[in-house]
Amino acid sequence: MKRTRNRTSHANFNSVIPRRDESDLDILLEKTEEPFFLILDSIQDPHNLGACLRTANAAGCDAVIAPKNRAAGITDTVRHIACGAAEVTPFIQVTNLARTLDTLRDHFVTLVGTGDEESQPIYDVTMTGSLGLVMGAEGEGIRRLTAEKCDHLVAIPMWGSVDCLNVSVATGICLFEAARQRLTAA
Repeated sequence: MKRTRNRTSHANFNSVIPRRDESDLDILLEKTEEPFFLILDSIQDPHNLGACLRTANAAGCDAVIAPKNRAAGITDTVRHIACGAAEVTPFIQVTNLARTLDTLRDHFVTLVGTGDEESQPIYDVTMTGSLGLVMGAEGEGIRRLTAEKCDHLVAIPMWGSVDCLNVSVATGICLFEAARQRLTAA
């Protein structure tokens, strides 16, 4: 007899996910000693957003931050792909991402953005303490103004013939490198 897996068993799609905004970020910054954020700059594919939420939860992020406009929000597809992480990981949508990055820096959050092959290898940057990892949009990367707000720009070394990764895959690599460093520093 063949067993089938109920793919929606992880998420309660009848539950309402509260909308979160800049005020929720301020509260989180006040009560979290060394916050760990994933910041998504204009991720538009709901599958990628769901995968990023799931990975952020697995890596121990305190919240995922994204702009309200020109970016995916929480949908049934996102919730399905996130396998329950959308219900428990705060997803904070902000009006102005550049201003939010300034706020994070004012709270001594180090911002590490992903760049191109001219950036430092991710393994050479310290990602302990208060951290915001900034990932860019599919095909576009992080926007110029977003990159200018970052303390460091990093790249994932690539040794094969492909020159880029899917944003959710790259997010997983970067988040777990940060998690590894945070664990060994503790």
